[in-house]
Amino acid sequence: MNIVDRFLKYVSFCTTSDENTGMTPSTPGQMEFAKYLADELKNIGMKEVSLDSNGYIMATLPATEEGHPVIGFIAHMDTSPDASGKHVKASIVKAEERDYIDPRYAGQDVIVTDTTTLLGADDKAGIAEIVTAMEYLIQHPEIKHGKVRIGFTPDEEIGCGADHFDVKAFGAEFAYTMDGGAIGELEFENFNAAACKIRVHGLNVHPGTAYHKMVNSMRIAYQLAVMLPRWETPEHTQDYEGFYHLIGMNGTVEETTLSYIIRDHDRARFESRKRELEHLVRKVNREFGEGTVEIEMRDQYYNMREKIEPVMYIVDIAKSAMEAAGVTPVVKPIRGGTDGARLSFEGLPCPNIFAGGENFHSRYEYLPIPSMEKAMEVILQIVQSIVTL
Repeated sequence: MNIVDRFLKYVSFCTTSDENTGMTPSTPGQMEFAKYLADELKNIGMKEVSLDSNGYIMATLPATEEGHPVIGFIAHMDTSPDASGKHVKASIVKAEERDYIDPRYAGQDVIVTDTTTLLGADDKAGIAEIVTAMEYLIQHPEIKHGKVRIGFTPDEEIGCGADHFDVKAFGAEFAYTMDGGAIGELEFENFNAAACKIRVHGLNVHPGTAYHKMVNSMRIAYQLAVMLPRWETPEHTQDYEGFYHLIGMNGTVEETTLSYIIRDHDRARFESRKRELEHLVRKVNREFGEGTVEIEMRDQYYNMREKIEPVMYIVDIAKSAMEAAGVTPVVKPIRGGTDGARLSFEGLPCPNIFAGGENFHSRYEYLPIPSMEKAMEVILQIVQSIVTL
């Protein structure tokens, strides 16, 4: 199966993750897809294929030449809950046929949806690239390489992709996540990230007799939300600038819930942002009474840069591989996170390489086919370069 057909098959699986189920994987479609992938890996000749009860897949490409570092490639199976991933209708068009596709892809074949769902290139493109590269190496045993491990994870989009990833069992010295965006992207630093849930408690009384009795939780929640800096939001920040992002609001007079994510590349500013939100909650409670507002906050991942810098040669390997594949490396910080961020802190240094898609988490997501093919070439170049270390 070629890489395009493989990707189109993958997006037929609905693998939207859901942070509210409390399960791993968080949705049944992910396990369905995982079972398909495990069978596919066995069929193409991968060894030591495993699928655990949490939906994590690992497999081995045995070495053709011993004595080299074991390396890994990782991608995630779930898609973002920001847009529907059900009944994806994908098609191939020329780039200029869609006005939302960057003009730099003019003349290229691009995979798009009918704009009622996301596409799923984040990160099924990464999976397709890894599987296709492994199949190529199996079919070309004359290519010298060391042992390669691959891993596919669930629930990355809800910050849980590394929760049950067994780094020791994976057994790689270092790895790469194929989870970046446009062609050429190479990333080894990312946001520090936290998730926050704020619950506001009110009191409902008939509006005709509500004077000095009613406590409208929605109005209090709104008051708290507008106390945060107006310009420190995703739509007003770029590069290394952090933000507060209100991702969900659900309320009645009796109770309102606000869901936030907090992001910053700088660890000190990240901690300051968390303290500021806690300060605002205390301030609102002083006005409306202790216990009116409750806050729960949990760290999701940290900036992998501090773990990658001591082993920067693995970034240099990826740069050289891109250049060998005819791709200009674009080193930039991730305004988000990957499984690799957490795995780097668990002993598996894990920079991030482009998967080729654009407009992730959107109904206007698209995937230039040449970008996907180049990502696969980069994997092949990395694998071959290890024998020269």
